[in-house]
Amino acid sequence: MKKIAIIVGSVLLLIIVGMLCMQGNERNTEVTKERTRVGFIYNGTIDDKGWGQSHYEGISESAKELNLQIMYKEKVPFDDTCMEEMQKMIDAGCKIIICNSFDYGDYIMKVAKENPDIKFYHATGVSTEKNVTTYFGRMYQMRYLSGVVAGMQTEKDSIGYVAAFPISEVNRGINAFTLGVQSVNPDAVVNVVYSESWTDYEANATAAKLLRDKYQVDVLAMHCDTVAPLDVAEEQKIWSIGYNMDNSEDYPDSFLTAAVWNWEAFYTPQLLKCLQGKFQSRQHWEGVETGIVSLSPLTSNAKSGIGKVLEKKRQELYNGTFDVFYGPIVDSQGNIRIQEGENMPDEAMLNSFGWYVKGVQVHEE
Repeated sequence: MKKIAIIVGSVLLLIIVGMLCMQGNERNTEVTKERTRVGFIYNGTIDDKGWGQSHYEGISESAKELNLQIMYKEKVPFDDTCMEEMQKMIDAGCKIIICNSFDYGDYIMKVAKENPDIKFYHATGVSTEKNVTTYFGRMYQMRYLSGVVAGMQTEKDSIGYVAAFPISEVNRGINAFTLGVQSVNPDAVVNVVYSESWTDYEANATAAKLLRDKYQVDVLAMHCDTVAPLDVAEEQKIWSIGYNMDNSEDYPDSFLTAAVWNWEAFYTPQLLKCLQGKFQSRQHWEGVETGIVSLSPLTSNAKSGIGKVLEKKRQELYNGTFDVFYGPIVDSQGNIRIQEGENMPDEAMLNSFGWYVKGVQVHEE
């Protein structure tokens, strides 16, 4: 009799769960039944094999699932032009505006104030409003892992890093990468050259060549939105670590791995909430557990043994027993910045990373 009661109870529970799921699906179907227009402002292009393309592919997948019509504008400058483009999209019926660069911040705030019923999503932004939310992923976690690869791959203990600008986002990545390098190779130095541009191919190529010529680096990493450093690495026969997307097929002789984005993992759930009237104005900072960031598979160029070490460290990140900025951490001047047993707060990581860890050497003219 007790077994029958348990079986009946289990069946009823399954029925209730099924009904709740059906109701959830009905709600999802209801809000996506009507097509919603979304405007997307890009600082680069949608086929750059990097930052822009990673967003384009992500929002395209979300558009299929959520019945979105995407209007986009490429190479939008960081001036009043971007406000004009946003307003054009709003006038054309866009209910949501997405901008994919930090430098659009002040302009977004102005347009948002004039259009309180429109929702704005600002990638890598730092300021929010009632109708403005910011979002990014904890890419520093993948930077750390890619640093492990670089630290084990280098023979010269001289690693290059092409960086766009000395802002918190970029410095955070440099430091995480260097901590990864130092965790397996304390003698290695990460040499940084700032190109002063996200999207200028020549500026990024010049920075990469400088690292090769002056510092004799044999591994080259990057935080910019062009593939110039990857091209230089392939030409100069040095190892490369990519960013934004897995471009291993284009660089068969030099590519090791890449810290990559999966923006669909953010856009689909967050835009669905927005369509459901559940828009949240806050700083979204998603970690490795959401799937928004990952490390592309190691290529056959990577040394034997790297994969085993990498997997151990990856598991520590995934299960939460370790994060990158756990103390003790010493800066490049020998000062203890994070005490043992302490972790760097998100606010500091996001907005006030103005220093470098031990092992970083920044090029000065």
